[in-house]
Amino acid sequence: MSEADHLSKADPGLFGPDSVTWQMHGDPMMWVAGVRALYLQALHPRAVRGVMQNSDFRKDAWGRLMRTANFVGTITYGTAVAAEQAGARVRRIHTRIKATDPATGERYGVDEPELLLWVHCAEVGSYLDVARRSGLPVSAAQADRYLAEQREGARLVGLDPADVPASTAQLARYFDTVRPELAAGPEAHDVDDFLRRPPINPLLVPARELLWRRVAALAYNALPPYAHELYGRPAPAPERVTHQLIATGNLLRCIPARLRWQLPPGHILKAMARLGPDARPAPYKLRRQEAILDGPGRAQRTDGGDSTRWRNPG
Repeated sequence: MSEADHLSKADPGLFGPDSVTWQMHGDPMMWVAGVRALYLQALHPRAVRGVMQNSDFRKDAWGRLMRTANFVGTITYGTAVAAEQAGARVRRIHTRIKATDPATGERYGVDEPELLLWVHCAEVGSYLDVARRSGLPVSAAQADRYLAEQREGARLVGLDPADVPASTAQLARYFDTVRPELAAGPEAHDVDDFLRRPPINPLLVPARELLWRRVAALAYNALPPYAHELYGRPAPAPERVTHQLIATGNLLRCIPARLRWQLPPGHILKAMARLGPDARPAPYKLRRQEAILDGPGRAQRTDGGDSTRWRNPG
């Protein structure tokens, strides 16, 4: 079999190079978005309690971040078999984990659909919000398509895709519905404390002060207004935060992609080796798709899924 034939038969995975997910998840601002997602997820007391009671988050938070990044990378850029296996592992772990409500003594599983749905929506909503506000050319139609694609990720962790928001309008309604259940309890403040000053080797403290605190502050500032109110810490005006996100996105995107992709676990390079160089994720491919997905004159204005309104730069 020739190399061309081999590549044509290669497994594109659950999403493939023509998906919005493929292009968006390769953007370096996804790291800022991931931290924003942690801040947001921690505001659901039942969900964050399941994490804090079943893992040493304070000592292994870096490991948790990397495992999450590895899972997202696997289901985005890995083969369909690898994605299904990763989902099966997550479901097995979730079935074994229980948490206790200290106020009522209730024992509950972290695989309750409403908890899985919150974690999913906070994650994909954060990815989409940060990507678009930082200047990635994701149109309104592409934003909807991204959320529809992410129903596959929701399925892998045990949700019924039919119950998962598949558009920015549906996601905004979901956040409006769940907001009364949110609160910044002790566990949320533990997450906040860690993200602001994570414990590290003393030799790395200068790097933490110079780099990490800026990343964490930007992720926190990018949260919706109700999250700032719950945490009890102020944030700059949304327009100022958007400018900060654009500046950071422009800076990070100046780093050659091939250099960025060398960092572990290297999912994008593996996908390109499997599918060929044309599988490379790139912002210009989103612009090329936009003409197909977005009809003439469609407004490039949305709420990013969490009622924070802004206009897509560029």
